[in-house]
Amino acid sequence: MAKELIKGNFAIAQAALNAGLQCYFGYPITPQTEIGEFLSLKMPQMGLGYVSAESEVAAINMVLGACSTGAKAMTTSSSCAVALMQEALAYAASDELPIVLVNVMRAGPGLGSIYPAQGDYYQTVYGGGNGDYRMVVYAPSTVQECIELTYKTFYTAHKYRTPVTLLADGLLGQMMEPAEFTPYPYPEVDSSSWALTGAKDRGGRTICSYGPDEQKQIKHVFSLFEKYKLISEREVMYEEYMTNDADFLMVGFGSLARNIKAAVRKLREQGIKAGMLRPITLFPFPEKRISELASQCREVMTVEMNMGQMYTDVRLAVNGKTKTSLLNIRPVGEWMSVEEIVDAVINSTEKVYASI
Repeated sequence: MAKELIKGNFAIAQAALNAGLQCYFGYPITPQTEIGEFLSLKMPQMGLGYVSAESEVAAINMVLGACSTGAKAMTTSSSCAVALMQEALAYAASDELPIVLVNVMRAGPGLGSIYPAQGDYYQTVYGGGNGDYRMVVYAPSTVQECIELTYKTFYTAHKYRTPVTLLADGLLGQMMEPAEFTPYPYPEVDSSSWALTGAKDRGGRTICSYGPDEQKQIKHVFSLFEKYKLISEREVMYEEYMTNDADFLMVGFGSLARNIKAAVRKLREQGIKAGMLRPITLFPFPEKRISELASQCREVMTVEMNMGQMYTDVRLAVNGKTKTSLLNIRPVGEWMSVEEIVDAVINSTEKVYASI
């Protein structure tokens, strides 16, 4: 299939349709509004369910209801608006509902600004809702990955009956680049054993996140974390770039990884054995591979557009095996340039080598 020049937001929307999206419920907020605009045109033409909700809270609860029937349902939003959805996401995790959420991040905290940032790492990876639960999180780096990971998001949500987030940022949502729409590559997941589709010719069913039986509730929470353990064993995804002989490793996710990769090439030209590991799944996080690479490195530097949120997970993965550092000189507003990343690494390596 031929590639086409397409904006990230439109790529996500079309990929959702290709994945079999049946219902969309959303509320506009920059920088992701175009996803809903695109679907508002396409879905009625296709006889699919599109609702412009009265609020983000309404939208996520509509998705919750639609997913309880086994439908492929999605909402999209951004940062401060996703914060309003956290209660419903906690319910969806407990109810084991395959909600698909797309978060095209903007700067924060609070209302923030429409500039691209990566400040929703904590909110998304650890969840802002109550109680013990996790959500699978995919972080694309290119428009092509917006397509591929949207497919993966739908499949994973239904395969494991769990909420899944596609975490992009304002830059990736708005940028245009060539991408190819391959057919949806995953098998359809049968929901007939649990979905609320009406009790004709079978026994009744309920989906409920609370019950008076304390032991049953405890057992349920443990069963959720058994599922998360299985996801961690089977679904972790990451990209490595020039890591085989790297003694300086940079870890970054999302759109910023594009500049990190370019910085690695420039550093190699200057004789510095740099490499990059990019987590594609933020949960499950590739801590095992980071730990392995840390054993061969003089330093592991986390590069991110926030005040050091993923850095916490990187340090835990490194676990004292080598030096760790954080580069976040421009946490919101625009990318760190390739030159700034190169200069920071050169400055850091000089310090590391001087201390040996």
